[in-house]
Amino acid sequence: MALGGLASRYSLTDPPGTGTGTGTAPRPRSSRQEPMATIAPRSHLLLLGLTRPQQPTALRACAAFSRSRGAPVPPRAAQPRRVFLGLGATFIDQVTRMASGGTSSRSFVAGARPRQGVSPVEQILKNVEWPDEFPFKPEDFSRFDESSDTLFYSVPRFVTHIDDQAIRALTEYYSEVLPPINTPGATILDMCSSWVSHYPPGYKQEKIVGMGMNEDELKKNSVLTEYVVQDLNVNPKLPFEDNTFDVITNVVSVDYLTKPIDVFKEMRRILKPSGLAIMSFSNRCFWTKAISIWTSTGDVDHAWIVGAYFHYAGGFEPPQAVDISPNPGRTDPMYAVCSRKKIG
Repeated sequence: MALGGLASRYSLTDPPGTGTGTGTAPRPRSSRQEPMATIAPRSHLLLLGLTRPQQPTALRACAAFSRSRGAPVPPRAAQPRRVFLGLGATFIDQVTRMASGGTSSRSFVAGARPRQGVSPVEQILKNVEWPDEFPFKPEDFSRFDESSDTLFYSVPRFVTHIDDQAIRALTEYYSEVLPPINTPGATILDMCSSWVSHYPPGYKQEKIVGMGMNEDELKKNSVLTEYVVQDLNVNPKLPFEDNTFDVITNVVSVDYLTKPIDVFKEMRRILKPSGLAIMSFSNRCFWTKAISIWTSTGDVDHAWIVGAYFHYAGGFEPPQAVDISPNPGRTDPMYAVCSRKKIG
């Protein structure tokens, strides 16, 4: 999702207190890459009733799924937000305890702790015992900047939001899971799209729809056959018939959705039976526009959060998380959480 307007004022590249936390030299950036805040990875988090921080604190199994902007406006005052701080307990376990009246889900804790050679992101959605009810509160979807997203995206920005290595990793992943080029009848929706979708070079289908916030950016996206300009945070209703798309993609933008369950229910409606939804993300974002629960948690938690969206929207197969990070700890990480619409 390309962001404009306030981006130059609020975007940060590894500001003090964030970044990789490794003490390594700054990572090389693409000349087209937009400066963005980095959410430092944290695997042990405790839920505390605090107000929002002044700065962001800190994000291939799915291959098996394949084939089968204007003048700047100062932000309005945000509501108090729940903050998650690293003090010894996993965020996921804390959420589970709260939702289940104090009973811990051991599978969450086990999944959140890395084993040697195994990405904790890929483990977190295995054998999940979901709480009975959606575990997040309305304030978890508040943002530091609650001003108009339409204004924020009004200025086209022909830049990328992850580095070149992460882009190549995502493109390679897409080459494994998207329908082959010119598959008869294949239809794809690129949600929160921009001037580039990171699909494989020369990728074509009869129908590839882009949905985004800036028309100039969407017009420049050569992979699209058509596009729709829509603010999903104002209107999450998708303007498509039931059972329309084989695949829905979303690149580094799921963290900006303030009504994710509504959006994911709509995704389920417009996907064909067994249709695939792929939500990819990194640990970089425009933190003033990302939701509170995202800017207050780390990579593993982000995978669980997106998995929760699929689960509580209903009608999806159990979600899977994949870690496609090309150079862990040295370049931007890259993850995807995906699921298929249930048949029947």
